[in-house]
Amino acid sequence: MDNAFIISILIITIRAGTSLLYATLGEIFTERAGILNLGVEGIMIMGAATSFAAAYYTDDAWLGLATAVVIGSILGLVHAFLTVTLRADQVVSGLAMTIFGTGLASFMGQRLGPGRTTMIGLQSPSFERFPFPVLNKIPIFGPAFFEQDILVYFLYLLVPLLWFFLYKTRPGLKLRAVGENPRASDSMGINVARSRYLYTIFGAILISIAGAHLSLGYLQGWAENITGGRGWIAIALVIFATWNPVRAVLGALLFGGINALQFRMQAAGTTIPASFLNMMPYIFTIVVLVIITWWEAFLKRIGAPAALGLPYVREEKD
Repeated sequence: MDNAFIISILIITIRAGTSLLYATLGEIFTERAGILNLGVEGIMIMGAATSFAAAYYTDDAWLGLATAVVIGSILGLVHAFLTVTLRADQVVSGLAMTIFGTGLASFMGQRLGPGRTTMIGLQSPSFERFPFPVLNKIPIFGPAFFEQDILVYFLYLLVPLLWFFLYKTRPGLKLRAVGENPRASDSMGINVARSRYLYTIFGAILISIAGAHLSLGYLQGWAENITGGRGWIAIALVIFATWNPVRAVLGALLFGGINALQFRMQAAGTTIPASFLNMMPYIFTIVVLVIITWWEAFLKRIGAPAALGLPYVREEKD
């Protein structure tokens, strides 16, 4: 196996894992606040559709990314309003978000512009790969890790910053407290509702950026069902990572690697049916979830926030 092949696999692994990692980080922070968001798939695909459309019309990828941030904020606000203020069932709200997002994104993809031109086949500005000076000269790992697009480089800073915030700062401690015991947090003066609003919106922004990376960075185009179930994989990765941003990196690289491998196997003309190869990331998802759930249950430290999915009403008494 030559170096060029290894480098190509690593490049695809990182690019494929980037969108998964953004979405996983967003869901980790949402769930750390005690809010379950099953609308990841819908928010991702809306981020992909709106960022592509905005970049196409404005001829500016950065405006496309900004559009994804705005859309993520709006959808996160809607989910927070339903689950925190109205105390709607979080599972139902999340599933409704997925149904709404996938449907609206499909509608947008088929009808873009005054002439109702489909987005499929259109070209828009995208985030191109560029070498990071000096570090890209490292053998094998340099070209793989440091010849990527700007959203990949941003993750290199974002992951340690989010880990530090979550485990080494006072606001991070408050966030974890809200997810573990909102009543005790409230008694200590923490505004539970505000925290849940804030991190639900923040999480949705990262999830929408994940979609933007798909259409403007990784695939650099639009396709029907562009997310391909990545939102559901991201939800599984949260469990795999035990709600830890650093562990999420490993999970994203594993699933990105499986994705890269199946593409390479198809390109090499393997006799394995293409439909089976396309199933590989999802089969791997199930296998990993079964293993990690059993292992963590055995060790009794899976790390899920104790108040995850539970509404909090200040006036209620235990």
